[in-house]
Amino acid sequence: MPPRLPLKRSRPRFCNSSAARRAGLATIGIVLAALLATTLAGASAPGSDLQPNLRALLAGDLKFSSDDLADLERGKIVKHALPASAPGEVAAVGGVRIRASKDRFAAAYRDIVRFKKSASVLEIGRFGSTPQLSDLDALTITHDDFDLRECRVGDCEIRLPADVIQRIASDADWQHPGAEGRAATLFKRALLDNVRSYVSGGPGRITEYDDDKAPIRPVEDFHGVLKSSPYVEQVLPGLSAHLSSYPAEPIAGGEDFLYWSKEKFGIAPFISVTHVTLVTTNPHQYVATTRDVYSSRYFDASLALVIASDSVGDPRSFYLFYINRSRASALRGSFARIRRSIVERRVKGSLEDNLRAVKARLESNLPLAASE
Repeated sequence: MPPRLPLKRSRPRFCNSSAARRAGLATIGIVLAALLATTLAGASAPGSDLQPNLRALLAGDLKFSSDDLADLERGKIVKHALPASAPGEVAAVGGVRIRASKDRFAAAYRDIVRFKKSASVLEIGRFGSTPQLSDLDALTITHDDFDLRECRVGDCEIRLPADVIQRIASDADWQHPGAEGRAATLFKRALLDNVRSYVSGGPGRITEYDDDKAPIRPVEDFHGVLKSSPYVEQVLPGLSAHLSSYPAEPIAGGEDFLYWSKEKFGIAPFISVTHVTLVTTNPHQYVATTRDVYSSRYFDASLALVIASDSVGDPRSFYLFYINRSRASALRGSFARIRRSIVERRVKGSLEDNLRAVKARLESNLPLAASE
């Protein structure tokens, strides 16, 4: 190898000419322009089309990977299970990018009766601001839904408190014609009493189901679900308090309403009452929550969070996310792991189907609400 030649050091020479200064400024300008271009290129990397706070939430509590975020930006549906925090709990999240206005989605969501109609939703209706028994007129109850003839405390087909079970047993008058109709009316009245108590904050709320040997306490279970969902408070401070102590802690700009539904799930339909809260958190985002006020089967407590957030780069698009966390006593005990696996698959499958249906309807401009 030839020997290395010594390097000749030369003293730096400084030039004060205006031409040199202009050349130096031009060079600096080129470098800054290059740095700016690099910065902008980095801002358009996968995932940056999401609002910054939302992206942080997705990557944090909601467990979205960088690949998940990239798939979202490309318009793919992304879904996965979330860690359970208690026995009998199941949670899942899913999202999709939709080429439509989030305002149109929010308008459709307010018309919940039309929005939720599907093959699995057999009947649905909305309670008025002052709930009345007539709000339940469209709810039909037949022998296929449940049979209250043999309903006893500790052994009943559906979730009811002990006092309602005893009232139906004594007042339905099963020995005479029309008993099933009378039992259905008693059930509806119990449902209405529970709703009125919930919206007023007064006494009479159903706090325990006594249809099985072990009582279920839905209000306690809901507080457990809410505690396991810190993302609710991250999205909108004050929303957790609004849900946990409704109606004592109203939230600014919030819209609240209740609806009932009869839906297919499992071996028999279930009847539920759901509380919806819809809030505009900022000009770029809507947030909605749904929580069970009553469920006749399957679920002890349930809480869902819906986020509709504008795309950063395309004002004609938004991202829709749905996060659900539920507890069910059937997911505890023997074979709980197998049952959980089955339920998680069904929840994720239903989640994907619903996201795909909303995306298709919004992007094809099909009507989602009666007012459109």
